[in-house]
Amino acid sequence: MGVTGEQIGPARSRERFLVGEPVATGVRNPILNSWLRCRLLGLSPDQTELPYRDDFDPDSRLVRAAGPVLDQLQSRFSGSRMNISVADANGTVLQRRFGEPSLARSLPPIQSVPGFVFAERFAGTNGIGLALAERGPIQVYGAEHFAERAQANACCAIPIHDQISGRIAGVLCFGYPHAYEHPALAVLLRRAAATIERRLTQQRSARERGLLRAYLDAERRALPGRGVQDGHFAGATVPAGSAGLDELDELVGPKLDPHDQAILKDRASELISSSRQAAVDVALPHGREATLLSRPVTSRSGVEGMVVEAVLRSSTQPVHHLSVSPRAGSSRAGPSRAGSSQAGPSHAGPSRSGPPPAGPPPAEPSPTEPSPGTAEPRPATVRGLVLVGEPEVGKYAIEARRRLELLAEASTRIGTTLDVSRTCRELAEMAVPALADYVTIDLPEAVLRGDDPAGPGTDLYRTVVHGIRDDCPFYPAGRHVELRPGNPVMRCLTEGHAFLEPELKSAAGWIAQDPDRARRVMAHGVHSLIAVPLLARGVLLGIASFYRSQDPAPFGDDDSRLAQELAARAALCIDNARRYTREHTLALALQRSLLPRGMPEQSAVEVAHRYLPAESGVGGDWFDVIPLSGARVALLVGDVVGHGLHAAATMGRLRTAARNFAELELAPDELLTHLDNLLVRLDREEGDDPTTGSTGIVGATCLYAVYDPTSRQCTMARAGHLPPALLHPDGSVHFPDLPAGPPLGLGGLPFETAEIELPRGSTLVLYTDGLVEDRHRDIDASLDQLQETLAHVDRSPEETCRAVMDAMAPEHPSDDIALLVARTRTLPADRIAVWDLAADPARVCDIRAAATRQLAHWGLDELAFATELLLSELVTNAIRYGTEPIQVRLIHDRALICEVSDGSSTAPHMRRAATTDEGGRGLFLVAQLAQSWGTRYTPHGKVIWAECALDAA
Repeated sequence: MGVTGEQIGPARSRERFLVGEPVATGVRNPILNSWLRCRLLGLSPDQTELPYRDDFDPDSRLVRAAGPVLDQLQSRFSGSRMNISVADANGTVLQRRFGEPSLARSLPPIQSVPGFVFAERFAGTNGIGLALAERGPIQVYGAEHFAERAQANACCAIPIHDQISGRIAGVLCFGYPHAYEHPALAVLLRRAAATIERRLTQQRSARERGLLRAYLDAERRALPGRGVQDGHFAGATVPAGSAGLDELDELVGPKLDPHDQAILKDRASELISSSRQAAVDVALPHGREATLLSRPVTSRSGVEGMVVEAVLRSSTQPVHHLSVSPRAGSSRAGPSRAGSSQAGPSHAGPSRSGPPPAGPPPAEPSPTEPSPGTAEPRPATVRGLVLVGEPEVGKYAIEARRRLELLAEASTRIGTTLDVSRTCRELAEMAVPALADYVTIDLPEAVLRGDDPAGPGTDLYRTVVHGIRDDCPFYPAGRHVELRPGNPVMRCLTEGHAFLEPELKSAAGWIAQDPDRARRVMAHGVHSLIAVPLLARGVLLGIASFYRSQDPAPFGDDDSRLAQELAARAALCIDNARRYTREHTLALALQRSLLPRGMPEQSAVEVAHRYLPAESGVGGDWFDVIPLSGARVALLVGDVVGHGLHAAATMGRLRTAARNFAELELAPDELLTHLDNLLVRLDREEGDDPTTGSTGIVGATCLYAVYDPTSRQCTMARAGHLPPALLHPDGSVHFPDLPAGPPLGLGGLPFETAEIELPRGSTLVLYTDGLVEDRHRDIDASLDQLQETLAHVDRSPEETCRAVMDAMAPEHPSDDIALLVARTRTLPADRIAVWDLAADPARVCDIRAAATRQLAHWGLDELAFATELLLSELVTNAIRYGTEPIQVRLIHDRALICEVSDGSSTAPHMRRAATTDEGGRGLFLVAQLAQSWGTRYTPHGKVIWAECALDAA
């Protein structure tokens, strides 16, 4: 903080600012923003003239309310150099008091005479102007003032609110030498402002009491000779000859309960706020009806208001007229609350508008005492006072009720989905037109992705533009928004609280953002702005801007508070949606990383697939295509019970385990048994670990099929999974009858396999239950629909996938869907060579020669040498260590496959042979010559196989 002579505050920072240098630190945000506005307004620091108004009301409500408070403050600061002033909502000083009276003569007129305007756009940064601009308590010290003339002084100011309308009525300001600065001044300032606000409210009560007295006088004049026995209603007197609401229950049968009274008071408040004479029919419960009559009334002091009376009648039983006792002071009407407007719904029936006859309503006939033993007809109606008040007060009461209704409705309409953009749209739809005429919402792109925002004002995108018209020239949705420092929207983001600009034509920072666009926006009638930050759990998620155009009145503090409440509720929903989006994206990325990225090369089947995650969260569905030895292929689909990261992680474990078990060439039933044991073990391990917070793995279903294109045999087994659909070349579709098997995770139960021969060109369709089953669909009907959809043999697997998803997948899936479509192929017989041989070592050379001839026939002469070595080792192993029958098979596929089978179940193992060992190098040689090799077991023995790449030569 710099000091220059009598200057206090950030003098050096101010000097740098005035010469155009950047000011990053040392100045409070409200002061720096005010300096920026002053520069944009073209104000000069050495300006000494201010506008003067001589048309202000020296006896206004604010002056009368503030007068006694100013007198007390003057007495408190007696003998000091304290300057106490009250200004109106435009910044015009209405009253001044001085702790030392002689100051009024020694100070220049601008500091001592009422009538000068201290609004920021004229006087620059000062207490009164800044309190109006910031709409809250403010302190300004020395060099923080923009004008040179105020450098030696300090001041603190606070707005004065009209508690009924919620608008700023004026400003209370203390001006003093900087040496007087003390924390107690701010406390005293707030208390004094609160006292003035209470006195303003009391003036309202006095005005309404005057209106009620005028009404009572009119009633007395209209009912001569009736006596004056006043009861009490609505906190004020009710004339004899009429009744209050609490008394009407004795006259019209069933009691007027609080709900009935709320209906009448609610409609009465609307009539008062409309400021017109009218007659409105109101339907009440229990078959009753009432007519509300409104008419003007003027107090002796000239205050104009409205009075609303109710004429009640019953359609179900006779109505008794009120009989007034001549005893003075009697009262039959109970007390109630004056001028209260209930927030209940209106039950008004059809209205008949139009002024009643001029003058007071006609008096009811005076009741007479009936003669003994005679009956007298009773009138069918009774009249009672409902409300008396000023139209403006009634309008404020209705606005307050509507704000409460809006907040109640917002709690049900905002946040219906876990979608960030949709939640923003719901906030805008909620605010238009109830609060604003246009709403724009800007969010960082990171929030839309589900991440934390990088910083305020960075990477903002216009997410929502919504209003009463579509042609208002705001930045369109989807556009990148760059905000300048002086813009109130940018201030809202950087400072983290709402900003209200009552008049956009005076908002220099907002206009400077884009002058041409600002002019076009104001040309559409837009004149007032509230910018509210979207804050949730300490994270700034974006900004919501509310604009007004149709209502000529600018936004007020009540509107700002309502906008903040709506934005706060929406921000929590947006944050929930953002967090869900992030978790959903992470889970989906995890699951997709665990699913196949692409289909492996193989010749057994033509494959297409689809995966659709659930809308509410990813699950544990998966599929896989695994090439096996002998040109075979394994097809796999599965479904882990549950959703979320835990289910996705479990799916990844099962898929990895299934691939590993498949590499071991296990039969389908054995593979499912191993998966079942794995799931039981995982469930046990996670259930014993309290740190995971997991409820354990419930289970999973799985379908595993192995197809051999050389024999067209398909071996399948399932663990609680739905059976596959099989499309035959003739167009027929059926579901093979496979043993169901228990779901994985139960443990100890056997699985069974089924073997089916598939015609060439058959299509096998594997799927998870999300495709055919949910709470809105019957599974049998869905399976029938699947049959009908599949019955087209002319489709490719890709086209079949598309058709099935279009026909079967729900619009909002509640469960994951995995779909795998495989059209079978058959390996031609001329690509397979088979030789049976006896367990005679002399036959090895014959096999080598036959294999060489077959390779020459296939045009694979370059592989002859490697194949001869492979077959020599494999056949020799089978003859030496295996048992008959022994068979050799060559398959010309994507690779050259050499298979030697025998009747033994013992498998060879490759080991590292020492230099002195005579054997043990055969399998090592096989591993070097082949790109892969292995052993698989059959029901009658084993097969040792090796694959050689066709380009190995």
